Amino acid sequence: MKNLTTLLIFLFLCGTLSAQTENYWTKKVDFGGLKRERAVGFTIGDKGYIGTGVDTAEFVLNDLWEYEPLTDSWTQKANLPGEARRNAVAFVVGDKAYVGTGMNNADANLGNPLSDLWEYTPATNSWVQKANYPSTSIYFATAFSVDSRGYVCCGKRGPNWYTAEVWEYNPATDSWSQQSSFPGGVRYQLGSFVVDNSAYVGLGTDQDMYRSDIWEYKPALDLWTQKADLPASERASSHLFGIGTRGYVCMGTNGGMLKDLWEYNPLDNTWSVKANYGGSGRKNGTGFVVYGKAYIGTGKGYSGKKQSMWEYTPGAYVGLSENTEADITIFPNPAVENINVQVNSTEIERYDIFTLQGTQVLSSPLASSISVNELSSGVYLLVGKNSSGQIIGKEKLIIR
Repeated sequence: MKNLTTLLIFLFLCGTLSAQTENYWTKKVDFGGLKRERAVGFTIGDKGYIGTGVDTAEFVLNDLWEYEPLTDSWTQKANLPGEARRNAVAFVVGDKAYVGTGMNNADANLGNPLSDLWEYTPATNSWVQKANYPSTSIYFATAFSVDSRGYVCCGKRGPNWYTAEVWEYNPATDSWSQQSSFPGGVRYQLGSFVVDNSAYVGLGTDQDMYRSDIWEYKPALDLWTQKADLPASERASSHLFGIGTRGYVCMGTNGGMLKDLWEYNPLDNTWSVKANYGGSGRKNGTGFVVYGKAYIGTGKGYSGKKQSMWEYTPGAYVGLSENTEADITIFPNPAVENINVQVNSTEIERYDIFTLQGTQVLSSPLASSISVNELSSGVYLLVGKNSSGQIIGKEKLIIR
Protein backbone atom coordinates (compact mmCIF):
# COMPACT_ATOMS: atom_id res chain seq x y z
CA MET A 1 0.00 0.00 0.00
CA LYS A 2 2.86 2.40 0.82
CA ASN A 3 4.49 1.77 -2.57
CA LEU A 4 1.15 2.37 -4.32
CA THR A 5 0.66 5.64 -2.44
CA THR A 6 4.18 6.77 -3.35
CA LEU A 7 3.59 5.90 -7.01
CA LEU A 8 0.31 7.83 -7.14
CA ILE A 9 1.99 10.87 -5.64
CA PHE A 10 4.87 10.55 -8.08
CA LEU A 11 2.49 10.38 -11.05
CA PHE A 12 0.52 13.34 -9.71
CA LEU A 13 3.68 15.42 -9.36
CA CYS A 14 4.93 14.48 -12.81
CA GLY A 15 1.55 15.23 -14.35
CA THR A 16 0.97 18.57 -12.64
CA LEU A 17 4.39 20.12 -12.21
CA SER A 18 4.72 21.25 -15.81
CA ALA A 19 1.42 23.12 -15.44
CA GLN A 20 2.58 24.97 -12.34
CA THR A 21 4.76 28.02 -12.12
CA GLU A 22 8.24 26.63 -11.43
CA ASN A 23 10.82 28.14 -9.08
CA TYR A 24 8.49 29.23 -6.30
CA TRP A 25 7.96 28.99 -2.54
CA THR A 26 4.85 27.75 -0.71
CA LYS A 27 4.10 28.37 2.97
CA LYS A 28 3.78 25.15 4.97
CA VAL A 29 2.67 24.44 8.51
CA ASP A 30 5.04 25.83 11.15
CA PHE A 31 7.77 23.58 12.52
CA GLY A 32 6.30 21.32 15.22
CA GLY A 33 8.77 22.23 17.94
CA LEU A 34 9.56 25.56 19.53
CA LYS A 35 10.97 28.54 17.67
CA ARG A 36 14.68 27.91 17.27
CA GLU A 37 17.90 28.45 15.38
CA ARG A 38 21.12 26.44 14.93
CA ALA A 39 19.26 23.12 14.55
CA VAL A 40 20.09 20.19 12.27
CA GLY A 41 17.92 18.85 9.45
CA PHE A 42 18.08 15.67 7.38
CA THR A 43 16.03 13.33 5.17
CA ILE A 44 15.44 9.60 5.59
CA GLY A 45 13.25 7.97 2.95
CA ASP A 46 10.17 10.10 2.36
CA LYS A 47 10.30 11.98 5.68
CA GLY A 48 12.16 15.08 6.84
CA TYR A 49 13.62 15.66 10.31
CA ILE A 50 14.67 18.68 12.39
CA GLY A 51 16.20 18.53 15.86
CA THR A 52 18.44 20.14 18.49
CA GLY A 53 19.23 23.88 18.40
CA VAL A 54 18.55 26.91 20.62
CA ASP A 55 15.08 28.16 21.62
CA THR A 56 13.83 31.67 22.46
CA ALA A 57 14.82 31.25 26.13
CA GLU A 58 18.39 30.54 25.01
CA PHE A 59 18.19 26.93 26.12
CA VAL A 60 19.83 24.26 23.97
CA LEU A 61 17.62 21.35 22.90
CA ASN A 62 17.87 17.62 22.22
CA ASP A 63 14.44 16.95 20.68
CA LEU A 64 13.73 15.49 17.22
CA TRP A 65 10.70 16.08 14.99
CA GLU A 66 9.56 14.20 11.87
CA TYR A 67 7.79 15.92 8.96
CA GLU A 68 5.31 14.16 6.66
CA PRO A 69 5.01 16.10 3.36
CA LEU A 70 1.83 14.27 2.29
CA THR A 71 -0.15 15.61 5.26
CA ASP A 72 2.00 18.69 5.99
CA SER A 73 2.31 17.60 9.62
CA TRP A 74 4.94 17.13 12.34
CA THR A 75 5.36 14.33 14.88
CA GLN A 76 7.76 14.39 17.80
CA LYS A 77 10.18 11.46 17.92
CA ALA A 78 12.62 10.12 20.50
CA ASN A 79 14.98 12.71 21.96
CA LEU A 80 18.68 12.52 21.23
CA PRO A 81 20.04 10.67 24.31
CA GLY A 82 23.21 12.75 24.50
CA GLU A 83 23.55 16.28 25.80
CA ALA A 84 21.32 19.00 24.40
CA ARG A 85 23.26 21.01 21.82
CA ARG A 86 23.39 23.59 19.08
CA ASN A 87 25.43 23.82 15.87
CA ALA A 88 25.75 20.05 15.65
CA VAL A 89 26.21 18.13 12.39
CA ALA A 90 23.96 15.56 10.76
CA PHE A 91 24.35 13.23 7.79
CA VAL A 92 22.47 10.20 6.46
CA VAL A 93 23.84 6.89 5.23
CA GLY A 94 21.29 4.39 3.98
CA ASP A 95 18.24 4.42 6.23
CA LYS A 96 19.99 5.84 9.30
CA ALA A 97 20.93 9.36 10.40
CA TYR A 98 24.02 10.36 12.33
CA VAL A 99 23.93 13.41 14.61
CA GLY A 100 26.85 14.63 16.68
CA THR A 101 29.36 17.23 17.82
CA GLY A 102 28.01 20.72 18.63
CA MET A 103 28.03 23.07 21.65
CA ASN A 104 26.16 22.22 24.87
CA ASN A 105 25.26 25.80 25.83
CA ALA A 106 23.79 28.77 24.01
CA ASP A 107 26.70 30.81 25.41
CA ALA A 108 29.99 29.29 24.26
CA ASN A 109 31.77 30.90 27.24
CA LEU A 110 29.62 28.80 29.59
CA GLY A 111 29.61 25.57 27.60
CA ASN A 112 31.83 22.99 26.00
CA PRO A 113 32.12 21.66 22.45
CA LEU A 114 31.14 18.03 22.01
CA SER A 115 32.52 15.06 20.11
CA ASP A 116 29.89 12.33 20.55
CA LEU A 117 28.04 10.76 17.59
CA TRP A 118 24.59 9.15 17.67
CA GLU A 119 22.87 6.91 15.12
CA TYR A 120 19.11 7.29 14.64
CA THR A 121 16.93 4.52 13.14
CA PRO A 122 13.46 5.77 12.17
CA ALA A 123 12.03 2.25 11.81
CA THR A 124 12.45 1.72 15.58
CA ASN A 125 12.57 5.40 16.60
CA SER A 126 15.73 4.66 18.54
CA TRP A 127 19.24 6.03 19.06
CA VAL A 128 22.55 4.20 19.51
CA GLN A 129 25.82 5.87 20.45
CA LYS A 130 28.66 5.37 17.97
CA ALA A 131 32.39 6.14 17.93
CA ASN A 132 33.18 9.72 18.91
CA TYR A 133 34.44 12.24 16.39
CA PRO A 134 38.17 11.49 16.78
CA SER A 135 39.73 14.94 16.74
CA THR A 136 39.31 17.81 19.21
CA SER A 137 35.66 18.46 20.05
CA ILE A 138 33.98 20.74 17.54
CA TYR A 139 30.91 22.80 16.65
CA PHE A 140 29.90 25.05 13.72
CA ALA A 141 31.19 22.34 11.29
CA THR A 142 29.42 21.07 8.17
CA ALA A 143 28.68 17.46 7.30
CA PHE A 144 27.58 15.49 4.25
CA SER A 145 27.43 11.90 3.01
CA VAL A 146 28.56 10.37 -0.26
CA ASP A 147 27.95 6.74 -1.14
CA SER A 148 28.24 4.81 2.15
CA ARG A 149 30.34 7.25 4.19
CA GLY A 150 29.76 10.43 6.17
CA TYR A 151 32.11 13.42 6.33
CA VAL A 152 32.63 16.19 8.89
CA CYS A 153 34.45 19.26 7.63
CA CYS A 154 36.00 22.31 9.34
CA GLY A 155 34.41 23.98 12.38
CA LYS A 156 35.23 25.82 15.60
CA ARG A 157 36.88 24.35 18.70
CA GLY A 158 37.09 27.33 21.01
CA PRO A 159 37.83 31.06 21.14
CA ASN A 160 40.04 31.92 18.14
CA TRP A 161 40.52 28.22 17.46
CA TYR A 162 39.28 26.87 14.11
CA THR A 163 40.13 23.97 11.84
CA ALA A 164 40.19 22.89 8.20
CA GLU A 165 40.27 19.16 9.03
CA VAL A 166 38.06 16.66 7.21
CA TRP A 167 37.14 13.32 8.78
CA GLU A 168 35.39 10.38 7.13
CA TYR A 169 33.05 8.13 9.11
CA ASN A 170 32.40 4.54 8.01
CA PRO A 171 29.18 3.20 9.58
CA ALA A 172 30.01 -0.37 8.55
CA THR A 173 33.05 -0.41 10.84
CA ASP A 174 32.04 2.45 13.19
CA SER A 175 35.41 4.07 12.53
CA TRP A 176 36.88 7.40 11.45
CA SER A 177 39.77 8.25 9.11
CA GLN A 178 41.28 11.63 8.33
CA GLN A 179 41.07 12.94 4.76
CA SER A 180 42.67 15.85 2.92
CA SER A 181 41.95 19.13 4.69
CA PHE A 182 39.59 21.71 3.25
CA PRO A 183 41.84 23.83 0.99
CA GLY A 184 39.97 27.07 1.64
CA GLY A 185 41.61 27.28 5.06
CA VAL A 186 40.15 27.22 8.56
CA ARG A 187 36.42 27.89 8.43
CA TYR A 188 33.22 27.77 10.47
CA GLN A 189 29.54 28.61 9.85
CA LEU A 190 30.09 27.08 6.39
CA GLY A 191 27.80 24.75 4.42
CA SER A 192 27.72 21.90 1.92
CA PHE A 193 25.55 20.07 -0.59
CA VAL A 194 26.02 16.88 -2.63
CA VAL A 195 25.42 16.37 -6.35
CA ASP A 196 26.30 13.21 -8.30
CA ASN A 197 28.75 11.75 -5.74
CA SER A 198 30.63 15.03 -5.26
CA ALA A 199 30.30 17.36 -2.28
CA TYR A 200 30.41 21.14 -2.69
CA VAL A 201 31.66 22.94 0.41
CA GLY A 202 32.23 26.60 1.17
CA LEU A 203 31.04 30.03 2.31
CA GLY A 204 31.23 30.69 6.07
CA THR A 205 33.82 32.77 7.86
CA ASP A 206 37.37 32.40 9.10
CA GLN A 207 36.59 34.88 11.94
CA ASP A 208 37.93 37.88 10.04
CA MET A 209 35.99 37.71 6.77
CA TYR A 210 32.81 36.27 5.28
CA ARG A 211 33.54 34.04 2.30
CA SER A 212 31.91 33.26 -1.07
CA ASP A 213 34.16 30.43 -2.31
CA ILE A 214 32.94 26.93 -3.19
CA TRP A 215 35.10 23.80 -3.44
CA GLU A 216 34.22 20.44 -4.96
CA TYR A 217 35.29 17.36 -3.03
CA LYS A 218 35.44 13.92 -4.65
CA PRO A 219 35.66 11.38 -1.80
CA ALA A 220 36.55 8.54 -4.15
CA LEU A 221 39.78 10.38 -4.99
CA ASP A 222 40.10 12.42 -1.79
CA LEU A 223 40.47 15.39 -4.13
CA TRP A 224 39.47 19.06 -3.78
CA THR A 225 38.93 21.45 -6.73
CA GLN A 226 37.95 25.10 -6.49
CA LYS A 227 34.79 26.04 -8.38
CA ALA A 228 33.13 29.33 -9.29
CA ASP A 229 32.50 31.63 -6.32
CA LEU A 230 28.94 32.42 -5.34
CA PRO A 231 28.27 35.60 -7.40
CA ALA A 232 26.53 37.36 -4.53
CA SER A 233 27.34 38.70 -1.09
CA GLU A 234 29.86 36.74 0.95
CA ARG A 235 28.02 35.04 3.79
CA ALA A 236 27.90 32.63 6.71
CA SER A 237 25.20 30.60 8.46
CA SER A 238 23.38 29.89 5.18
CA HIS A 239 21.41 26.75 4.38
CA LEU A 240 22.83 24.70 1.48
CA PHE A 241 21.03 21.78 -0.14
CA GLY A 242 21.04 19.67 -3.30
CA ILE A 243 18.13 18.63 -5.52
CA GLY A 244 19.02 16.22 -8.32
CA THR A 245 21.81 17.73 -10.42
CA ARG A 246 21.66 21.19 -8.84
CA GLY A 247 22.94 22.72 -5.63
CA TYR A 248 21.42 25.65 -3.78
CA VAL A 249 22.51 28.38 -1.35
CA CYS A 250 19.74 30.03 0.64
CA MET A 251 19.66 32.84 3.21
CA GLY A 252 22.49 33.52 5.69
CA THR A 253 24.18 36.60 7.06
CA ASN A 254 26.71 39.12 5.81
CA GLY A 255 26.14 41.28 8.86
CA GLY A 256 22.46 41.61 7.94
CA MET A 257 19.83 38.94 7.28
CA LEU A 258 19.65 37.53 3.74
CA LYS A 259 16.77 35.83 1.88
CA ASP A 260 18.16 35.28 -1.62
CA LEU A 261 18.40 31.87 -3.30
CA TRP A 262 21.10 30.82 -5.76
CA GLU A 263 21.24 27.66 -7.90
CA TYR A 264 24.55 26.04 -8.89
CA ASN A 265 24.92 23.88 -12.01
CA PRO A 266 27.97 21.57 -11.72
CA LEU A 267 27.75 20.64 -15.41
CA ASP A 268 28.97 24.08 -16.53
CA ASN A 269 30.16 25.51 -13.18
CA THR A 270 27.67 28.39 -13.24
CA TRP A 271 25.31 30.11 -10.82
CA SER A 272 21.84 31.57 -11.43
CA VAL A 273 19.64 33.60 -9.10
CA LYS A 274 16.29 32.07 -8.16
CA ALA A 275 13.17 33.18 -6.31
CA ASN A 276 13.86 34.76 -2.93
CA TYR A 277 13.11 32.67 0.14
CA GLY A 278 9.38 32.80 0.88
CA GLY A 279 9.78 33.88 4.50
CA SER A 280 11.72 36.72 6.08
CA GLY A 281 15.49 37.02 5.81
CA ARG A 282 17.28 34.89 8.38
CA LYS A 283 20.41 33.00 9.35
CA ASN A 284 21.05 29.65 11.05
CA GLY A 285 17.97 28.02 9.47
CA THR A 286 17.83 24.39 8.42
CA GLY A 287 15.78 21.99 6.32
CA PHE A 288 15.68 18.90 4.13
CA VAL A 289 14.66 17.67 0.66
CA VAL A 290 11.74 15.29 0.06
CA TYR A 291 10.06 14.35 -3.26
CA GLY A 292 12.41 16.69 -5.13
CA LYS A 293 11.34 19.73 -3.10
CA ALA A 294 13.18 21.58 -0.34
CA TYR A 295 11.62 22.42 3.02
CA ILE A 296 13.49 25.26 4.70
CA GLY A 297 12.76 27.12 7.92
CA THR A 298 13.49 27.94 11.57
CA GLY A 299 16.53 30.21 12.08
CA LYS A 300 16.88 33.75 13.37
CA GLY A 301 15.72 36.97 11.72
CA TYR A 302 15.62 40.63 12.66
CA SER A 303 12.60 39.98 14.91
CA GLY A 304 14.05 36.93 16.64
CA LYS A 305 13.96 33.16 16.28
CA LYS A 306 11.62 31.57 13.75
CA GLN A 307 9.26 28.61 13.51
CA SER A 308 7.97 29.06 9.96
CA MET A 309 8.68 26.57 7.17
CA TRP A 310 8.54 27.07 3.39
CA GLU A 311 8.56 24.58 0.52
CA TYR A 312 10.66 25.29 -2.58
CA THR A 313 9.70 23.86 -5.98
CA PRO A 314 12.70 24.03 -8.35
CA GLY A 315 12.85 24.64 -12.08
CA ALA A 316 12.23 20.99 -13.00
CA TYR A 317 11.19 17.83 -11.20
CA VAL A 318 14.04 16.93 -8.78
CA GLY A 319 16.19 19.31 -10.83
CA LEU A 320 17.16 16.54 -13.22
CA SER A 321 16.55 18.19 -16.54
CA GLU A 322 15.16 21.32 -18.11
CA ASN A 323 15.36 19.90 -21.64
CA THR A 324 14.43 16.23 -21.85
CA GLU A 325 14.70 14.97 -25.44
CA ALA A 326 15.22 11.21 -25.63
CA ASP A 327 12.49 8.64 -25.07
CA ILE A 328 13.57 5.90 -22.65
CA THR A 329 11.64 2.64 -22.32
CA ILE A 330 12.17 0.32 -19.33
CA PHE A 331 10.85 -3.23 -19.13
CA PRO A 332 9.80 -4.99 -17.04
CA ASN A 333 8.56 -2.01 -15.04
CA PRO A 334 7.81 -2.67 -12.18
CA ALA A 335 10.96 -4.76 -11.87
CA VAL A 336 12.52 -7.06 -9.29
CA GLU A 337 16.06 -8.06 -10.27
CA ASN A 338 16.92 -6.80 -13.77
CA ILE A 339 15.65 -4.20 -16.22
CA ASN A 340 16.02 -3.87 -19.97
CA VAL A 341 16.45 -0.35 -21.35
CA GLN A 342 15.72 0.94 -24.84
CA VAL A 343 16.36 4.50 -25.98
CA ASN A 344 15.93 6.43 -29.23
CA SER A 345 19.18 8.42 -28.85
CA THR A 346 22.79 7.65 -29.72
CA GLU A 347 24.09 10.31 -27.29
CA ILE A 348 23.45 8.41 -24.08
CA GLU A 349 26.58 6.78 -22.64
CA ARG A 350 25.45 5.91 -19.12
CA TYR A 351 22.41 5.52 -16.90
CA ASP A 352 22.09 6.86 -13.35
CA ILE A 353 19.24 5.94 -11.01
CA PHE A 354 18.00 8.45 -8.43
CA THR A 355 15.61 8.27 -5.49
CA LEU A 356 12.66 10.68 -5.35
CA GLN A 357 14.81 12.86 -3.08
CA GLY A 358 17.41 13.22 -5.85
CA THR A 359 20.03 10.89 -4.32
CA GLN A 360 21.95 8.79 -6.83
CA VAL A 361 21.82 5.10 -5.88
CA LEU A 362 23.17 3.36 -8.99
CA SER A 363 25.27 4.20 -12.03
CA SER A 364 25.77 1.95 -15.05
CA PRO A 365 27.57 2.32 -18.38
CA LEU A 366 25.34 2.06 -21.44
CA ALA A 367 23.80 -1.40 -21.49
CA SER A 368 20.59 -3.04 -22.59
CA SER A 369 20.23 -4.87 -19.27
CA ILE A 370 20.94 -3.50 -15.77
CA SER A 371 20.82 -5.32 -12.43
CA VAL A 372 18.66 -3.55 -9.84
CA ASN A 373 18.39 -6.33 -7.28
CA GLU A 374 20.21 -4.28 -4.62
CA LEU A 375 17.67 -1.45 -4.73
CA SER A 376 14.92 -1.29 -2.12
CA SER A 377 11.27 -1.37 -3.15
CA GLY A 378 10.04 2.02 -4.26
CA VAL A 379 9.86 4.55 -7.08
CA TYR A 380 13.01 5.88 -8.77
CA LEU A 381 14.10 7.91 -11.79
CA LEU A 382 16.40 6.38 -14.41
CA VAL A 383 18.39 9.15 -16.12
CA GLY A 384 20.34 8.83 -19.36
CA LYS A 385 23.46 11.03 -19.64
CA ASN A 386 25.94 11.79 -22.40
CA SER A 387 29.75 11.82 -22.14
CA SER A 388 29.68 15.35 -20.65
CA GLY A 389 27.22 14.37 -17.93
CA GLN A 390 24.33 16.22 -19.54
CA ILE A 391 20.90 14.65 -19.13
CA ILE A 392 19.42 13.39 -22.41
CA GLY A 393 16.31 11.66 -21.08
CA LYS A 394 14.65 10.17 -18.00
CA GLU A 395 11.94 7.67 -17.09
CA LYS A 396 10.37 6.50 -13.85
CA LEU A 397 11.33 3.07 -12.53
CA ILE A 398 9.39 1.02 -9.99
CA ILE A 399 11.16 -1.62 -7.93
CA ARG A 400 9.11 -4.28 -6.14
